[in-house]
Amino acid sequence: MKTAVAKQTFALLLCSSFSCAFAPFALAEGAPKIGDPPEAMNVRLAGMSNLQARSAYQPTVQKQGDRYIAYVGHHGGSADIPKPVNPLTGQPEFNGTSILDVTDPKNPKYLSHVPGEEGLDEAGGAQMVRVCDGKSLPNADKDAVYMLRVFGNSAHEIWNVTDPAKPVVLARLEGLKGTHKNFWECDTGIAYLVSGAPGWRVPRMTQICDLSNPAKPVKIRDFGLSGQDPASTGFIPMYLHGAFSMGPSVNRVYMGYGTNKDGLLQILDREKLLKGPAEPTKENLLYPEIGRLQLSALMGAHTTFPMLRMPVAEFSRETDGQTRDFVMIVNEEIVNECREPRQMVWFTDVTVEKTPMIVSNWTVPEKSGDFCQRGGRFGSHSSNESMAAVFYKKLAMITFFNAGLRVLDVRDPYKPREVGYFIPSITKDTYRRCVKDGTVERCKVAIQSNNVETDDRGYIYVADRANTGLHILELTGEARAIAGLP
Repeated sequence: MKTAVAKQTFALLLCSSFSCAFAPFALAEGAPKIGDPPEAMNVRLAGMSNLQARSAYQPTVQKQGDRYIAYVGHHGGSADIPKPVNPLTGQPEFNGTSILDVTDPKNPKYLSHVPGEEGLDEAGGAQMVRVCDGKSLPNADKDAVYMLRVFGNSAHEIWNVTDPAKPVVLARLEGLKGTHKNFWECDTGIAYLVSGAPGWRVPRMTQICDLSNPAKPVKIRDFGLSGQDPASTGFIPMYLHGAFSMGPSVNRVYMGYGTNKDGLLQILDREKLLKGPAEPTKENLLYPEIGRLQLSALMGAHTTFPMLRMPVAEFSRETDGQTRDFVMIVNEEIVNECREPRQMVWFTDVTVEKTPMIVSNWTVPEKSGDFCQRGGRFGSHSSNESMAAVFYKKLAMITFFNAGLRVLDVRDPYKPREVGYFIPSITKDTYRRCVKDGTVERCKVAIQSNNVETDDRGYIYVADRANTGLHILELTGEARAIAGLP
């Protein structure tokens, strides 16, 4: 890691059609700059795409026949570059969804870009994307492949992406706000859509739909915490960030509320959630709940990733409790330059579901890279969600914004440890991140590794929030040996 010492310099920070202003900012001596190599341990770059210099959120990788296709959701545009040009069409397009062939990770091929909603940052684009194969969906065309995505903050859309170079829209669920991190069960078609439904007291709650026939969505129910529903008064609990379902065989859904504060983990009986009374009364909203864990006011619950039936070596000689259930909770840092409590990774023992307990946590040591001085966000954001055997319950991939990707050995969730990291190189596309000191705004250019996903081959896909692109990574050394990769 590079150790940085702050040094004062000046740079052009703010330019608009009305004015330009100069302001001082601290440029860390030795901090990464264009042309510097990535910072890495046990991880190397296999390939990358600049994603047309669009701010990227969620990557999803789908095997389609003998090809691997990456679907990448984008945030809305930036004030000074709201509509990048799509080289495939030669036209400026609002940020939406990029589709790439990553069969050869060294040479990803851009297939298409599907524009999203007009708007800046999280107010536009098409951040979230999920993909299901028609062969797995109960009532779909068995020869088709389907994409579920949000459309800015106002709708959910279902597309036919059988030919990923020529997506075709099938259906829209409109009249919403605050759409965000969905979850789609490909074996049943049940989707947990993060929405802001009219009348609800929070910007994000859950709309549960049957998308087993993607062309004909069927609404099942609205769901949230008691106090968020339209009929409630008084205290409003923190809004939803996202759900993770283990499907009918495990019969559990894990809900994460809050992003960077007042987090809450809720464990639900899936069957009761889907088949219980739908009217959002207090009793009906509590009916499917098995247990919950109220987190500190200092942390949220961005990602709730279940790791169930894990043998813990430390307890191998105990008469009971040798095998345990865990949920990894990842908070999201949302403020630049360490101006809020550190968001990090928490491991929760949910073996006794009624009373979950946090048993460990992990964060990147700030001084290892002077990350508070680098610019942009420093802290955790998200984990990979693939349950492919190559990594599941062995290694977790966590994004830490300007500290890049971190690879954790999670075979003992009571003692997680880092076995690799990768902080990508800054490029000409990497976009600035700003903070205000009084009336002066100062900006820095920094990597912002945003979300991460993995495939069953062992490749890791990291999307950058600051327009740097999609980094396709592979493990080396000890991390690769833990995964059992050749």
